Amino acid sequence: MGTDTTGLIARAQGGDHDAFRDLVQGHSHELQVHCYRILGSLQDAEDALQETLVSAWRNLGEFGQRSSLRTWLYRIATNRCLSMLRADSRRPRPRAAPSLPEGALPEPAGAGDAPPWLEPYPDVLLDHLVDQRPGPEARYETTEAVSLAFVTALQLLPPRQRAALVLRDVLGYHADEAARMLQATEDSVNSALKRARATVDKHLADAGGTRSGRHARQPDSAAEHRLVARFTDALERADLDALIELLVTDVRLSMPPAMLEYRGIESARRLFAAVVFRPGRTYRVVPTRANGQPAFGVYLADPQCGVHRAYTLLVTTTAGDHITSITGFHDTNVMTRFGLPRTLPETD
Repeated sequence: MGTDTTGLIARAQGGDHDAFRDLVQGHSHELQVHCYRILGSLQDAEDALQETLVSAWRNLGEFGQRSSLRTWLYRIATNRCLSMLRADSRRPRPRAAPSLPEGALPEPAGAGDAPPWLEPYPDVLLDHLVDQRPGPEARYETTEAVSLAFVTALQLLPPRQRAALVLRDVLGYHADEAARMLQATEDSVNSALKRARATVDKHLADAGGTRSGRHARQPDSAAEHRLVARFTDALERADLDALIELLVTDVRLSMPPAMLEYRGIESARRLFAAVVFRPGRTYRVVPTRANGQPAFGVYLADPQCGVHRAYTLLVTTTAGDHITSITGFHDTNVMTRFGLPRTLPETD
């Protein structure tokens, strides 16, 4: 621990708010991502981060520098998240699929894995992450560990398994360090980790590939530009055939908080025809990025007011030149967290 950090800690322990702010600001973004992985919700992650910082300020006198400040903050954040999971009354409950005439929607493949509280994470916030290399025990790279498929898989785990996997396989803490952070034994952490790995690996394999986030495209790649342009054009021209051409044959579609999943080209065709491309609907589309993959803010025309209103955020997972999954988030508050406006003018 450097002399400057030691001095800041001493000043902060003496009640200097500015010193405390300087001390923790370099860790805030990575702590928020950590909370997001465990909680699956950006809003909950923001709340958990604030509560973590408040707790750190109040208990800074107990920090004896037996571990690094970063590890101490991660311990507080992890346990704050576990407390929030135990009191999950704020979590949204599953909703039904859109109400449409009988037979308009395809039969769902079944209950989807995406929980009703799942929210996407804006890539613009990932840009602010301090470049922290994972520890020697890490199994997942940073881009993979923030993918929507990975975060969804984590939500399938009991809270303690979730925390154990993130601490060990994402952040790379040793078993003894993770045990101290969770106030548990090494044996219990290793046991939880073994069960968690089996569940997560199975989900990632079922989600259409192994460790897909590891090879996520960079946002400035020519291939991604082409895919984004073609998807945007298909939506704005209401060209169902052009959109379907971009999907893999076993594409997966979900719309949390509705706990349903649709699979396959024919289901996708019927779903887009019934919900998105209904007669009289026109759209404008604003490309963005979420969870390391292309995403699209979709705006529905309101002819009476001469504007397009925020309608949904579509987050895709891609492989090669095709889309393997689409997750739609219809809460317009989600779009504002991506810096997208609530309305767009009818024309530029």
